[in-house]
Amino acid sequence: MLGSEFDPSEVLLPYQRRWIADDSQLKIGEKSRRTGLTWAEAADSSLTASKSTSEGGEDVFYVGSTKDMAREFIDACAMWAKAYNCACDDVIEEVFDDEDKDILTYMINFASGFKVKALSSNPSNLRGMQGTVIIDEAAFHERLAEVLKAALALTMWGSKVRLISTHNGIDNLFNTLIQDSRAGKKRYSVHTITLDQACEDGLYKRICQVKKREWTQEAENEWKAGLLKDTATEEDALEEYQCVPKNGGGAYISRSRRERAARLTDAPVLTFTGSLEFNEAPEHIREAEMKEWLDEHVQPELDKLDPKLRHSLGEDFARTGDLTVFAPMAIHDDTRREVPFLVELANVPFKQQEQALYYICDQLPRRDGIFLDARGNGQYLAEQARYKYGEEVVEVMLTVSYYRLNMPAFKAAFEDDEILLPKHEDVITDLGQIQYKAGVPCIDDSRTQGANGNKRHGDSAIAIWLAYLASKADLTRYGLYTIKVQGNETHRSFYATAEENNQFDDMLHQDLRGKGIRL
Repeated sequence: MLGSEFDPSEVLLPYQRRWIADDSQLKIGEKSRRTGLTWAEAADSSLTASKSTSEGGEDVFYVGSTKDMAREFIDACAMWAKAYNCACDDVIEEVFDDEDKDILTYMINFASGFKVKALSSNPSNLRGMQGTVIIDEAAFHERLAEVLKAALALTMWGSKVRLISTHNGIDNLFNTLIQDSRAGKKRYSVHTITLDQACEDGLYKRICQVKKREWTQEAENEWKAGLLKDTATEEDALEEYQCVPKNGGGAYISRSRRERAARLTDAPVLTFTGSLEFNEAPEHIREAEMKEWLDEHVQPELDKLDPKLRHSLGEDFARTGDLTVFAPMAIHDDTRREVPFLVELANVPFKQQEQALYYICDQLPRRDGIFLDARGNGQYLAEQARYKYGEEVVEVMLTVSYYRLNMPAFKAAFEDDEILLPKHEDVITDLGQIQYKAGVPCIDDSRTQGANGNKRHGDSAIAIWLAYLASKADLTRYGLYTIKVQGNETHRSFYATAEENNQFDDMLHQDLRGKGIRL
């Protein structure tokens, strides 16, 4: 999200206001250090505890990892309560027995009958409680799983859970919850607040305002550079300030899961390599030769597709060096995603890549989503396809943030046995090229060599991933249908939503069968 204009009269910065405005029952904030998210949570907590039951008020329990954090949070709540002019007691200190030691806790009682209370990280302290639970610096809790287990029990009666933290390693439960949420396997709403994003929303301007300094862009750049430079390592800097968990490395999807998914023995990988003679031939010669190859090799695979199933398509683009790969994907009724074949183009001119794309897309039954790699020269092909097929085409710019947000769902498909792929070593190897890089799963810079000698750069992995994302998207599309009836072709073109197109397919096939026409 782009930064908002800084307003010095606003007490909370835009990202803090967005956090408070999100009323999700389960919420995670992955953040840079010292961005004030806990302070914003204190503002919300004081309001919650000051309200009556009918207005949505309830107790708030804060679970920090240190006593100093607990006192700081309670003091912030007291400050907000005073600013709101809420009727409440002064901060109360209590000592209670926590297993084998005495624990000092802090509490504010409000006139509403509710309280804000800072507890220790012992999970048993939440037993029997009811109210909002805030787990601060969650990634640094030694018993996060147990604390979270106790906290989530409170949600049965409508209470909320908030996890706030900087990262503490890629294998930490805090990061796992974020990845699972992005994959759709957990219900948490995830907020990401890097140092850069916080500054775009005015963090350094607020610092200058409080410190009574003049703000300049040069001073802000120098301040950020100093913070990053002062950390022990680059990995530490990325983790502390840019929400990139460290200690990442190795294949994102394990070899065993890749091999388990790649078990379609009758799903071919079809490759066309453009020779020097082919590339230098006039366009009509290239078009005829490509048409002949598509008719001979690709058409038989298209004819095998089930007309009752939805189909999507993903593509990874390359002109020379790497491969362009087209990956159609069939979506079965049980939600399994199957790649029935792959088409790979090596050293093929733009016009023939466009020709191959249209050849495949025009014949995909119940076509519902085309995601195309729009980086570099791939933008031409994606743009032309957008003109032809309309909003069904999504031009994908593969950025770090796009990988971070969309790769977890793809990995989850392998973990859940939701995806079936051609049984081919090149496909398995390409998927292995998805590696952790600075904590983000993306394609590794190294190249591999395919079975046919062509250089590869995880090309089929990107195409399959984009096909998967297309299969999950809800798009308005332009459908071009080609129905073969006794050797003749009838073309029907129209604009409609995906669901309307699917209903049209069903009615059309039923009508033709009623007339005794075999499809």
